[in-house]
Amino acid sequence: MVVNGRPLKRMKRRVTADLNDFLTFPSTDGSGSAPTAPFRTSIRSFLANHALMPPPSSLLPNLLTWQILFRVADATDGSDSTTPLTVCLDVVEEDVARSRSVYCDQCRVVGWSGNPVCSKRYHFIVKADGNSIGGYNKPCSCCGDVLHLSESRCKTCNHVTTTDDVEDWVYHQLEDTTHLLHGVVHANGYGHLLRVNGREGGSRVLAGCHIMDFWDRLCKVLGVRKVSVMDVSKKYGSEYRLLHAVTKGHPWYGDWGYEFGAGSFALTHDAYKSAVETLSTIPLSIFFSQGRKPRTHLQDRISFYQSLSECELVNIRDLFSFLMKLIYDNHKSSSTRIDDATCKKLSPCTPGVLHSWTKGEIERVDEAMFRVLRAVSGSNWVSWRTLRGAVCKVAQPELLDHCLKELGGKLAADGMVVVARCNADSGVFEYRLEAANESFNGVTSCNDSPVVKHPSQEILLRDLKLFFESLLHPQTMLNYGPEAIRDLAISSATKLIDCKQFMKDYKPEKTSSISGSYTIRLSCQLELLDPSEDNVPDPPSEIIVLPRNATVSDLKTEASSAFQDVYLVFRRFQAEELLGYSGVDDSTQVKLLLGAAESVRVRGRCPGKNGLSKYRMERGIERWTVDCICGAKDDDGERMFACDVCGVWQHTRCSGIHDSDAVPARFVCCRCRGTEQMSKPSGFCKDENTSTDDNSCFGKSVATPFKVR
Repeated sequence: MVVNGRPLKRMKRRVTADLNDFLTFPSTDGSGSAPTAPFRTSIRSFLANHALMPPPSSLLPNLLTWQILFRVADATDGSDSTTPLTVCLDVVEEDVARSRSVYCDQCRVVGWSGNPVCSKRYHFIVKADGNSIGGYNKPCSCCGDVLHLSESRCKTCNHVTTTDDVEDWVYHQLEDTTHLLHGVVHANGYGHLLRVNGREGGSRVLAGCHIMDFWDRLCKVLGVRKVSVMDVSKKYGSEYRLLHAVTKGHPWYGDWGYEFGAGSFALTHDAYKSAVETLSTIPLSIFFSQGRKPRTHLQDRISFYQSLSECELVNIRDLFSFLMKLIYDNHKSSSTRIDDATCKKLSPCTPGVLHSWTKGEIERVDEAMFRVLRAVSGSNWVSWRTLRGAVCKVAQPELLDHCLKELGGKLAADGMVVVARCNADSGVFEYRLEAANESFNGVTSCNDSPVVKHPSQEILLRDLKLFFESLLHPQTMLNYGPEAIRDLAISSATKLIDCKQFMKDYKPEKTSSISGSYTIRLSCQLELLDPSEDNVPDPPSEIIVLPRNATVSDLKTEASSAFQDVYLVFRRFQAEELLGYSGVDDSTQVKLLLGAAESVRVRGRCPGKNGLSKYRMERGIERWTVDCICGAKDDDGERMFACDVCGVWQHTRCSGIHDSDAVPARFVCCRCRGTEQMSKPSGFCKDENTSTDDNSCFGKSVATPFKVR
């Protein structure tokens, strides 16, 4: 594509050996000290030092796309063992004033809706397919065929590609939910972790912990202030925030310092902690108080894991912690169980091949192996080589190796289970069928000598689902007594599910004293001299860095520049005085005036704010009030509707309307019922688009797609 006749600048190629390691970059000194510069300046230095700017950045100045390539330790591409595996980080610098999305939905639901709209947003993206948003090739918006940017017309469908088509494609990337990593940070240092997809989410090499480690290091180095994350992840088919809270006392993101941020339905941090403790400490003995009733399957499974554990399993936390440990150990060892040094090694599966096998193909191979094992008389064992040879014509070798590797512990249709062992004498892996009775519990034995037996991954995941639905999930929780304890358990589980917003405060403003440093770092707060009817709220403080000999005049200039740079509504802000230091000459040195103080408050004006009022808050320009009976006073991302009399918003659930139920046609709140006869409730619902304002950030890609009314 040729735009304005300007040639496209080619991106310089880098030797792979020179690339930084994704697993260690960016390096930190480990001291935990705050970075010397605020985010607004650190990000520019970071991009200048590490990133390249490939096309289409030259075409879209409002969406500058930077690119950084990484190697992943010593990992190599599966197709070529000599080619190092690379990961591309895209940093999209979004000019908010010219963006299609002005307001931020995430800020609105985590309590930052009062922050003024920032001038820039920086998206940090690692795509699942390993490619980059920047580059010379883009798909045709009409037929999807790949085009070079120099081509203005598609050869397949004859569609003429325009700059708008390229811009549409970039915005589509910002809404893609398949990225391995997508974090966004506003110019003021407040950010949101939108998604992390590890191996279960489509990553071929990077685990979720690798991606989180990288993101956490990046935030520390860049001076990010706070990051929120909405935890709606599922693992093993369960709400992982509930499962992890029971086993660890905090969500999965808590391993990186994320704590309770904002609870839906006015839930507090204390309520969250109390719910975790209440649900986790329910004794297992309560599920065995059935009098003379026959033992249930749930009781049998709990008893089995209690007998399997070396430590006593007393409560729900003990049970789930032990089960999760077995799943983790089984998953960790499954890739090396057959490749053990005492066994004959199987041929490794080619990376990525598993994705091309269907469930039906795997089941067909498994059934063929079951038939071979059934044909063996008595308790004889069948070596892996014999079994593989017997079914060699059923499927390709890689699929056979995979199925042999996972065969141990699988259940056959006739109530038999496959037992696998490594023969201590020959070192050969062997299989046979045994009855899947209660004493066996589907475990896999490693040899004939007495050993600790462990359930197969299939059995573990089946039992995890059983325990989660029976003991944890509030909608499917088993009916047990005493009733008061069960009601408390349901209430606690509901609270944990309702707590989705978590936050990490990196505290970059926690600086050392200005004495003993070559620079002066101050936390600067702003106050307007001429507050208008727009009621622009005071923004968060900004960190400013001054030389040691800086004067009051320098401080005012730097403070003005900082707030002009970060916030659109303060583009014309001018600092005029320091609060508490009126009458001080501008030539006075800051270090002599402030001493060891680490903060300062400046007062100033914003002349000529015409046209900037729409940027005053992230919540948007519409005025609305939330006042729900649960205590919520602000938008928390849950479904709401407004009273048709007073216009105040409250949760549909708190009004007795289930989330899956339709919203009634008219609703009058309890405060207005004295003057208005209550009829069948409803009206506009908060997750319905009742506004013509489409300036909500991130569009439909956000985990909470609720739009401002």
